[in-house]
Amino acid sequence: MNMQEAADRADDMLDATIAAVVPELHWAHHNTTAGSCDVSRRRKIMTVVSAERRGNLLGVVERYWTKSGFAITAVRKSKDRPAVFAVSRDGFGISLIFGYAGQATLEVATPCVQKSTVAPPKSPPNGPAYPLGQIPTPNVRSAFWSAEAPLTRP
Repeated sequence: MNMQEAADRADDMLDATIAAVVPELHWAHHNTTAGSCDVSRRRKIMTVVSAERRGNLLGVVERYWTKSGFAITAVRKSKDRPAVFAVSRDGFGISLIFGYAGQATLEVATPCVQKSTVAPPKSPPNGPAYPLGQIPTPNVRSAFWSAEAPLTRP
C-alpha cells in the first residue's frame, strides 16, 4: 500500500463514520498532513454539538467503531474536551476529539506505508468547502445535536 492508497482508506473510514451518525452531522475537510511514510486526514464537524449531547455522539461513534472491528484504545472523559481513540485491524488510528468552542475533529492517521504523492480528498463536504485555515467554529444548528437538554431514558 502506498500513501495515496492509505489516504483513500482513511477517507473511506471517515466517510463511513460520519454516515453512521444519525441525525446527520455537517462537516468540512480540514488539513491533510503527509509525513515520510504516513498520512493524516481530518474533518471538522460543523454541526453545533451541545455539551449535553457530546457524550451521545461519542457513544454512537464508539459503538460504530467497535461494531466495525476497531479496538478502542482510549476514552478521554473531559467535560469540555472529551474524546475517543481507536485503531483498526490494519493499523489505522482514528479519533473523535472535541476542542475549542466544542469543535469536533474526526481524524485518521495511517500506518507507515510506501512513499507516494497524496491528492486532496475526493468526497465533497456536505456544507461549504472552506479554505484551509478559515474553517469557523461550529455554525450549523441541529434540533437533536445542538439541544441543550440531556437525553432522557423512557
